[in-house]
Order: sequence, then C-alpha cells, then structure tokens
Amino acid sequence: MHIWVDADACPAVIKDILYRAAQRLSIPLILVANQPLQTPPSPLIRTQRVGQGLDVADRHIADRLQPGDLVITADIPLAAEVIAKGGDAINPRGERYTPDNIRERLAVRNFMEELRGAGVATGGPPPLGLAERQAFANALDRLLAQRQAQRSAAGVRP
Repeated sequence: MHIWVDADACPAVIKDILYRAAQRLSIPLILVANQPLQTPPSPLIRTQRVGQGLDVADRHIADRLQPGDLVITADIPLAAEVIAKGGDAINPRGERYTPDNIRERLAVRNFMEELRGAGVATGGPPPLGLAERQAFANALDRLLAQRQAQRSAAGVRP
C-alpha cells in the first residue's frame, strides 16, 4: 500500500499528519505536485514534481495507482477514478469517498461547475479549521487501522 497525495492544494497541516502516519506505520508516502515541496527527511516520504497544467498531478497519480492504495485529494474526478481502480480516497476534511457517495459528489461538482461557467459566484469551501483537521486524522487512522487488520488477518507482515 502507498499513500498518494494530490499535494498542490493539500494544506500543510494535513501533510504534517500524513508525514507522522507514514513514519509511525512504515507506509510509503508520495506527494505529487507541480511545484517544489519541502518534506521531512525519510526513506518513506518522497515527492514527485510534475509539469504545469490542468490535472497533470491527478493524471500522474491515477496512472500509477494500484488497488489498495490510498489517495488524499479534494479533486472529485480523481477520487472517482481511484475508487474505480480499487483504491481509497479521503479529502483533506476527512470525508471518505466511497462507491456509494461518489456519483452524487460528481453530480454536485458538475452542477457547481456549470453554475460557475454561467457566471454565478459559488464561493469556495470555508477555511480548514481544527474540527476538519481532527476529522481528517480520525478518518485516516480508521482507514489505516482497517488496512492493518486486513493485512494481519491475511498473514501479511507490516
């Protein structure tokens, strides 16, 4: 299992949570961005810089994703592709994308994009607060604990 991060728009506090989780659980963490990133020194944490352009980082992640990988992204089309490929996706606010909710999320996203295209000011999400950081940490811990339990039940060593 690898953790992939759509890192261009991922808040620093969420990256910090991911750095600690990767170290604690010995899980490779790859941050993909079109700009240079500073990360703590660790053989488990690496960055992948991609070219500029719309969805370049998303495409990089989707092309390399393996079933069972986890992707951290607020990009709903990327999350849909992750789910279709057998991965898991969580957004930086701790919301887990699932086969049950992804179609609705895509529909809402597309509707909002149409409104913006028509000139309607839709605003953005509120700032990431303490509650959202805690929700992310909890969702990440639950998912990783579930994965570790599955690996243990299958007899796979960490």
